[in-house]
Amino acid sequence: MITVRKSQDRGHFQADWLDSYHTFSFDTYYDPAHMGFRTLRVINQDRVQAGAGFPLHPHRDMEILSFVLAGALRHKDNLGHEEIIRAGEVQRITAGKGVMHSEFNPSAKEEVHFLQIWILPAEKGLNPSYEKKQFEPKKSNSLQLLAAMDGRDGSAILQQDVALYSGEVEAGSTVEYRLSEGRHAWIQVISGDLELGGHRLEAGDGAAISEERALSLTAQDKARFILFDLN
Repeated sequence: MITVRKSQDRGHFQADWLDSYHTFSFDTYYDPAHMGFRTLRVINQDRVQAGAGFPLHPHRDMEILSFVLAGALRHKDNLGHEEIIRAGEVQRITAGKGVMHSEFNPSAKEEVHFLQIWILPAEKGLNPSYEKKQFEPKKSNSLQLLAAMDGRDGSAILQQDVALYSGEVEAGSTVEYRLSEGRHAWIQVISGDLELGGHRLEAGDGAAISEERALSLTAQDKARFILFDLN
């Protein structure tokens, strides 16, 4: 079963410094029919203008991933971490018992475009932790593991049984992915145009997948996407 969540149906927040689309309920956007999928709670597509950002704020009992698509993001937290996450890099925060952090665009000219992802942890009250991961560019028509519970293949370590992949597919090409029995998937298209099981997915679209084993993603136009393998 494949259920498509169209880009235009997402929540949207616009300010002079922030353009944010919410796949699931977030902040002032509330839709009881879209509170997340499995343990996936938030996918926000954020564009932050030069020199602007999110001031110091708290999180608790959440796995938080920031995947920078273009530009750079400056992170600072009360655990003593302060660094810049650049395009193609992933930041993971286990908020656990509680963490404070800020995120700003350090550029004086360019916006930063990134995905903010929240995943419910397997346990509450964990000790907060942080990591940033850099990845070597992968060839097109392949998947790259960004985060997983066991941190395999150099991925970020999640405190939940979820694997997050990024993928790129050239026009006319196909990427295959197989789900184990009882597993579910969410696909979020970043750019381009994908065909999945007779459904057309365009930039900003998402798809919830259950009771399927073999996934076949064919690009109509060169496409970039992320895929969550969920319990």
